[in-house]
Amino acid sequence: MTEASAVPQKLLLFRLAGNRLSALGTLKIREIMPIQRLTQIPHSHPAVMGTMNFRGSAVPVIDMAAAVGYPALDAEARKTASIIVTDIQRQEIGFLVRSVDRIVEANWKQVQAPPRALGDQAFITGLLQIDNDLVQLMDVELLLARVYPESMRAKPSQLTDLERETLREQRILMVDDSQVARRQLAEALDRENIPYEVTGNGQTALDKIVAANQEQSPVNILVSDIEMPGMDGYELTFHLRDDRSMHQPYVILHTSLNSEMSVSYAQQVGANEALTKFDAEELLHAMLRGAGRSTTVSEQA
Repeated sequence: MTEASAVPQKLLLFRLAGNRLSALGTLKIREIMPIQRLTQIPHSHPAVMGTMNFRGSAVPVIDMAAAVGYPALDAEARKTASIIVTDIQRQEIGFLVRSVDRIVEANWKQVQAPPRALGDQAFITGLLQIDNDLVQLMDVELLLARVYPESMRAKPSQLTDLERETLREQRILMVDDSQVARRQLAEALDRENIPYEVTGNGQTALDKIVAANQEQSPVNILVSDIEMPGMDGYELTFHLRDDRSMHQPYVILHTSLNSEMSVSYAQQVGANEALTKFDAEELLHAMLRGAGRSTTVSEQA
């Protein structure tokens, strides 16, 4: 590889309230459909409208506007609303939105991180200018954590004492732009008393890895999200693999996407593994595979 390939991302634009456009990556989307007959779920979150039948399975439908703090869609608005059926973190979820606009192509390098002034409760992971419109990329991981908090809790792993000690000897760096994902990653390692570093964007992660290499205390295992503003996980991996002088970490790309395309491209840029979020035991065993092999993988670059 001599230069990083641009990784265009198709985004579905839609509206929740007013004229502000929001977006989801199309790799997360299974289908877009009109409002369906819904079955109510007793004692569910107020934003959960019920379940619908989708290809033989009962799929929960969430009013996305209500889930992120806007007024819920009223009966009149629901008549022309759409349901976006997604496949996120190993589960199918339907999101009711006021209207679907269009699909556009963008690049993650054009996506800006949200201003810090928005705080930790903003349901967006990035901002993108499209045709004079400022588009908000929705943080569905944070949304699901609010609606289904029990599903975000890391399950206990089954590591042996030897496996724990093996990982404690590794220098581990984790990078994800989602605060929910960072918390899940941290809890999985904290539970096992395994030290790690964590950051929220690809450029900071690359800077840390370069500095660690110069200090002769290199990062052994990198766990990175794929979809991130600025430098995404693909480009981060490419930069690492393209520098043959650098001590090469074992790269695990960790994504909410259930997509063969994302796995295929992860392999092309030189990642060792690509995993779908979030299974703590699966992730820890991937780290063990990284700890158990040679860290010199420059031939894969």
